[in-house]
Amino acid sequence: MRVLVVGGAGYIGSHTARLLASQGHEPVIFDNLRTGHASVSRLLGLPFIHEDLASGPERLAQVLSDQKIDAVMHFAAFALVEESVHHPAKYYSNNLVATFNLLEAMRQSGVNRFIFSSTCATYGDPIATPMDENHPQSPVNPYGRSKLMVERMLKDYSSAYGLRFASLRYFNAAGSSPDGLLGEQHDPETHLIPLCLLALLGRRNKITIFGTDYDTPDGTCIRDYIHVDDLAEAHILALEKITERSEPLILNLGSEHGYSVREVITSVERVTGQKAPIVEGARRPGDPPSLVASAGLARAVLKWRPRYRVLDEIVATAYIWFKKGGRYDDSLS
Repeated sequence: MRVLVVGGAGYIGSHTARLLASQGHEPVIFDNLRTGHASVSRLLGLPFIHEDLASGPERLAQVLSDQKIDAVMHFAAFALVEESVHHPAKYYSNNLVATFNLLEAMRQSGVNRFIFSSTCATYGDPIATPMDENHPQSPVNPYGRSKLMVERMLKDYSSAYGLRFASLRYFNAAGSSPDGLLGEQHDPETHLIPLCLLALLGRRNKITIFGTDYDTPDGTCIRDYIHVDDLAEAHILALEKITERSEPLILNLGSEHGYSVREVITSVERVTGQKAPIVEGARRPGDPPSLVASAGLARAVLKWRPRYRVLDEIVATAYIWFKKGGRYDDSLS
């Protein structure tokens, strides 16, 4: 299957593009490189389209037709919770309006298979843990609201236009490819595991714990971490499933185990054998205290079995990437 991987030069998109190619599909990376990395397509030996979803439905429809695309996987979203609180227009423009452009382009060109990178942030503060797909959706920040609006748009497009889609609600993506070829590089970096590793490797001065007074056992936020390659596998299984059947898929993707900020720091210390430089700070706006998945539906429907079940194993793959430098050399692209 020829798959347009929108945001394929980014973190999760690049790992998914690589796995698609290894399983006999034909991924085409589509990225505006605002946060993605030009060297990814070179590293993977995959075709690359430097384009922006903001270019509009007509231009995007031409890309889909020219490339003979069979399906689209959409990873191109802004995803910084605190930034979304201060700059909501940026998030509604990129995450909602740009996705509308893509869906309209698909409708115009007759492409009707769509895998959407959604988020557990659509749920908001949990009223029950672990959270399953029937948990009320009441997001507490513009990032989560922008993703929820897309989910509702997808349902309408499915009902009216026959769009076959899967909406995959991630919890916290983490880790890197075990061979160190692909990894996590954000600017600014906000993810906890990379921040810990960068501090322990001497590339940051400290690790800040944002909030120590949450209603959790140790007072710090709890999150569910899932390896990026396990997320990539779920995308491919979801694509196969919506090809078999027309009903939409809405699934959580997580490990079903929560780790507090302090527990993550301890895991990184255990893997690296080093002590982390920690400071305590105030809470960040928009951060729920605990987000842990119930992923039983994904296991049942997709026969999805995450390979990385222990946090230390996930951290160890990230450590490989950061020991190698933890950066892409985009100057060679």
